[in-house]
Amino acid sequence: MLSIDQLDVALLRLLEADARSGVVELAAKTGVSRNTVQSRLRRMEDGGLITGYRPEIDLTCAGLVVHAFVALETHQGSLTAIIDELTRMPHVIEVHTVTGREDLLVRVAAATQPALLDIVSSIVAFPGVVHSSTWLTLTTPLPHRSVAPLAELAKDSGWGRSTPAG
Repeated sequence: MLSIDQLDVALLRLLEADARSGVVELAAKTGVSRNTVQSRLRRMEDGGLITGYRPEIDLTCAGLVVHAFVALETHQGSLTAIIDELTRMPHVIEVHTVTGREDLLVRVAAATQPALLDIVSSIVAFPGVVHSSTWLTLTTPLPHRSVAPLAELAKDSGWGRSTPAG
């Protein structure tokens, strides 16, 4: 487990807002040296906290306007095969194993409701799927976020040996 402090969180917030920010810009905004920023980023990358720098893509803008979550109950022993099948489906954008009655929570995106029906029909036809429930996403008032819980985790940590911007 990687230990983080408030400087790490400040850097992550800046990268979350603009992943294309350069080291010099990050150093200026946080009030620390370029070498400190490079060192912190390298430590978070090497430690597995930062796993990449990706664009945020609005699927709705691309025409995939119907989003849904599909919960799947499966036969014991079929989970891996079902996950493999889901991974091959281009409209499946996330798969989570979960506790409770259902075993998998699958997030999908489609262009239309009939296209969603086709996707769900394909999924429930997989061998080993026992039951499914589907929920349409109406809005996403809070999209996926990672930095907020990290900030809470690091709130009492200070800025390590670095001096905060002041």
